[in-house]
Amino acid sequence: MDAVWNVAGQALIVLGALLFSTAGIGLFRLKDVYARSSAIATAAGLGISLVLIGAFVLDPSWPNAVKLVIAIVLQLLTSSAGSMAIARAAYLTGSPLHPETDPDELHQ
Repeated sequence: MDAVWNVAGQALIVLGALLFSTAGIGLFRLKDVYARSSAIATAAGLGISLVLIGAFVLDPSWPNAVKLVIAIVLQLLTSSAGSMAIARAAYLTGSPLHPETDPDELHQ
């Protein structure tokens, strides 16, 4: 049973790392700063959570569980706030949208 937890923990860590890699590719492939900040914020929130959960599965204990919960909550709070701050700064400095981007897709 211990081998199953070991494989599960390592799989979660690798999945989190793959999510970060995908976001890194998105930095080069996405067209404007707004899409890039969205991709990075999603990867930061979910990727770090997966890596931390994987590390916890490899070394479970009550002190680590407390650290895990605190780290995930703080990461999710700061990741979204940081992403919004970057997007707002881009908007206020006049960063253009890519021509293919429809800024109001809901209003047609």
